[in-house]
Amino acid sequence: MNLENAKKIMFLTLKWIFICVLTGIFSGSASAFFLVTLDWVTQYREHNNWMIWLLPIGGLMIGLVYYYWGKSVVKGNNLLLEEYENPQKIISLKMAPLVLFGTLITHLFGGSAGREGTAVQMGGAIADQFTRIFKLDNTDRKTLIILGISAGFASVFGTPLTGALFALEVLYFSKISYKSIPLSFLTAYIAYFTVDFWHVKHTHYSIPILPEMRFTTLFWIISVSILFGLAAMLFSRSTHFWSRLFSKTISFPPLRPFIGGIILAVAVYCIGTTKYIGLGIPAIVDSFSNPNASYDFILKILFTGFTLGAGFKGGEVTPLFFVGATLGSALSIVVPLPIALLAGMGFVAVFSGATHTPIACTVMGMELFGIESGIFIGIACLIAYFSSGSVGIYNAQIVKGAKYQVYQKLRRKNMELL
Repeated sequence: MNLENAKKIMFLTLKWIFICVLTGIFSGSASAFFLVTLDWVTQYREHNNWMIWLLPIGGLMIGLVYYYWGKSVVKGNNLLLEEYENPQKIISLKMAPLVLFGTLITHLFGGSAGREGTAVQMGGAIADQFTRIFKLDNTDRKTLIILGISAGFASVFGTPLTGALFALEVLYFSKISYKSIPLSFLTAYIAYFTVDFWHVKHTHYSIPILPEMRFTTLFWIISVSILFGLAAMLFSRSTHFWSRLFSKTISFPPLRPFIGGIILAVAVYCIGTTKYIGLGIPAIVDSFSNPNASYDFILKILFTGFTLGAGFKGGEVTPLFFVGATLGSALSIVVPLPIALLAGMGFVAVFSGATHTPIACTVMGMELFGIESGIFIGIACLIAYFSSGSVGIYNAQIVKGAKYQVYQKLRRKNMELL
């Protein structure tokens, strides 16, 4: 290697480290602000339950803002995946404030949604601005999108390893540039420590008791994991169903969350509880120690699918945690495994099935619950991944690998039978 090449490599290395630092700091700070304000609006809503009747007005506000100023970014996470697969133009920075506004309004007035989508979109929009600043090509743009997703996910959940892996896995490993791998990890940790610098705390979970791994234990893990996969499939299909229904029946987009908000407000009033709106963190935490009702996970799927399908903003991941944890908790009544283990496996397994990311979800389980839970979590995530179907929460996600081959063979067999 001559001196000129060495200088070039050094310059490129320093440039990308600098980009990682900027992406991590800006995305982490945005997530920190988001988490603090999200907690505030959630607390305010919980102390003022009458706010649910303003949900239609909040929905109309979101609909109008996106209709007149946010058409180019309304696809949200799917836009990030589309730009990665087929780069067209730099994602507008307005994606960040718009999704922040939309998510806070959704949670303030009582929609059922998460937070991952917001953080990931803010991270992706921030990262993509460096395309213009550093005059990067489309290949480098793909790396920027990975960095943005990594930073957003790691910072909002406090799981840097998972954030780095999720960004790589959700975009499918084989199409990833090798240089993106260390950069994804570096950005994730910078974003994570940035949130920590702002003294923003994350929710902690634990699985205090783990059984011996025997044949019967394995049997029960596989059995419940199939159910987790089916729950993931139901969640994904529910969200897409409501989205299609609103699009077909209401031609003017701003009216969709307005009408959806009316229906949601009436539904919350009729059931007499706010358990199934917002993030649902208290219910998730409680599921690790107390059995949940068998219908809790179904109601969360319905409320979240309807909320997001109507056009409200937020993520899907925390509701997926709710669905998995409460389903696992409910199963503890009939399944002879510790309740915290069942809730923990469901927590990450449903997420694995709905996003097609079993590796990242296994690592997330170990980050959240301890490395000793890894074997249980890993089996659950893998089984749920294969039993959740080929449709996930992201329409633009391309499913490849072993799962793709399995479902292609099943489709061919079904066609032959027909």
